[in-house]
Amino acid sequence: MRKITIIKKNIGKKLLAIFAIMATVPLSSAKAQDFSQYFSNNTLRINLILGGNAENQSIMIKDLESVPNWYGRKNHLSELPIEGNAQFELKDKKTGLTIYRNSLSTLFQEWLTYPEAKTTTRAFENVILTPMPKDTAILRIDLRNNRREIVKTLTETIIPSDILIRRANNRHQPYEVLQSAKDSTHCIHIAFIAEGYTEKEMDKFLADAQTATDAIFQHEPFKEFKDRFNIIAVKTASEDSGTSVPHDGIWKNTALGSNFDTFYSERYLTTLNLFKTHDLLEGTPYEHIIILVNTDVYGGGGILNFYNLVSTGHKYFKPVIVHEFGHSFAGLADEYAYEQEQLGMYPKDVEPWEPNITTLKDFHGKWENLIKKGTKIPTPTSKNPKEIKQKVGLFQGAGYDLKNVYRGVQDCRMRTNSNTEFCIVCQDALTKLIKFYTE
Repeated sequence: MRKITIIKKNIGKKLLAIFAIMATVPLSSAKAQDFSQYFSNNTLRINLILGGNAENQSIMIKDLESVPNWYGRKNHLSELPIEGNAQFELKDKKTGLTIYRNSLSTLFQEWLTYPEAKTTTRAFENVILTPMPKDTAILRIDLRNNRREIVKTLTETIIPSDILIRRANNRHQPYEVLQSAKDSTHCIHIAFIAEGYTEKEMDKFLADAQTATDAIFQHEPFKEFKDRFNIIAVKTASEDSGTSVPHDGIWKNTALGSNFDTFYSERYLTTLNLFKTHDLLEGTPYEHIIILVNTDVYGGGGILNFYNLVSTGHKYFKPVIVHEFGHSFAGLADEYAYEQEQLGMYPKDVEPWEPNITTLKDFHGKWENLIKKGTKIPTPTSKNPKEIKQKVGLFQGAGYDLKNVYRGVQDCRMRTNSNTEFCIVCQDALTKLIKFYTE
């Protein structure tokens, strides 16, 4: 499992961490699918409880909802864009054909890596979204570990006519469109949602959302493919301004109930209220979620197809939200490591799923085609500014391991907050994913 940590330049201590396992090599399908053949233009929202401890885990369905409109992809339906640490698929019961696949990462699987999970059992809310099948379908959900092994599976029959599938209405929180895609039927839908902004602070939220949008699209390849993204800002007002700080005894009444001290880590800011988050987004055009938290304390994180959460008042707001979007949208790994905090998250005998790091166990298909003949392996670092950002090789130190995990470029947006660009390796992975979703 991969640990996602918000970073500052030249500090050797992590401030917070979120684990996620991700990969980015799409699996090809034998036959292209017609969306309308298997699906109606509605979303099936599956509310899950993931629970257990380090030894035993469970996947439980709380309930199902039918939500008007589907805002995910309508192409490459049976292909898996990213090999996350939780995968799910729908199979048509009559034919046995896989009609939809996707993945995500979860806070539950991160918590399993903490000492608390060895002595305590806990439960976590999770939500997955699929297009609504027209006919009976078989849902399968797999949880995986950092060795890419399935550790728990749930199989459930989905009957679209089931009277107990809640029918959601089209009521929604007020929102504003920050950016319209050129083709709304083949685009990537992102929703910013306000957390810790009162009704009187909505102008500030909209300004922060615009700042975040501008920051993301200042970076390639997002700049090139800007017209393929549809972005809204959902004005979910909170009773109180800010967020909860348990170690100071401060508990705020906010829209999403976010707080620091997650897993007893003082600077770790999250919300565990996934059902409420999706409730507030219901009826809006969204698939990817970015939560903007109204606090000036450094914090945030990105979890694959789960959410991107960041504090908006800190001076590193803009670089952090871009870095975390690399995690939450594309499954890019962190490319840094510290001597005092080598976490051993990536087994030497297993190739990481992430496209921008490698253990050299199975490097083929990543960035070997970008490495010039004669490049030294491991590739030595340089003080030449051009080489720092452009030379492609195999640089030691990534994924929280100084020696056993390699990155493609000396510096990158996924390595330091001071770097203003994604490296060529990350840009390549981002480009492939954007095209996968929209072409």
